[in-house]
Amino acid sequence: MAGKWLYNRVLLKLSGEALKGNRESGYDPEALRAVAERLAALLVDGVELAIVVGAGNLWRGRMGSAEMDRVTADHMGMLATAMNALALKEAFRAVGVRALVQCAVPLEPFAPRYDRDRALAALDSGSPVIFAGGTGNPFFTTDTASALRALETDCDALLKATKVDGVYSADPFKHPEAQRFNRLSFDEALERRLEVMDAAAFSLCRDNGLPIVVFNFSAPGALEKILTGDTSAGTIVGPEGD
Repeated sequence: MAGKWLYNRVLLKLSGEALKGNRESGYDPEALRAVAERLAALLVDGVELAIVVGAGNLWRGRMGSAEMDRVTADHMGMLATAMNALALKEAFRAVGVRALVQCAVPLEPFAPRYDRDRALAALDSGSPVIFAGGTGNPFFTTDTASALRALETDCDALLKATKVDGVYSADPFKHPEAQRFNRLSFDEALERRLEVMDAAAFSLCRDNGLPIVVFNFSAPGALEKILTGDTSAGTIVGPEGD
């Protein structure tokens, strides 16, 4: 499949909501299987896939409680991402794909610690790698973990799966007249004060020239289009002139 994809090795940042389907929280077996089947098809087509899953289906920060310490809340969020990683691993197994889960914090025997060499070997062999536990530190989001792991594993792009088909000048749900962008440079995104990713993640990508692609994961065919560089399915934010 050489030459089919613009991005051959990518890190996909998935929201935890992608695993809950129409449920209010937790997991939906059909949604999990649909995600695994969709990604498995890309693996067959030669895409090398790293994944970070958020925890929104299980845990939302301090859940509105001002009494919970931020560090404790973030630690709980890291554990929730590990649960999601294991759930996705099992969904892959059910469709015949062997996935590797690695965690930023000690979680043996449930998942091995993050090991760059092992992760690279798995990606080289065509196996998906699911990174759990964020960066292993509080005060950093899964956006930042995604940028960090994408750079460490030599990914061609960071794909941010969202509920919208790209980056807009304003929230398109609140402002129907908002302008959608096909391409933006990192500097343009900063100048327009567009919320592409959190500041730490954005800086990592900008400083290292790693493109960020924002797209609607639930749109049929959107992920495949993004991998070919088709901006009708999302927005590419990258270095000047990219």
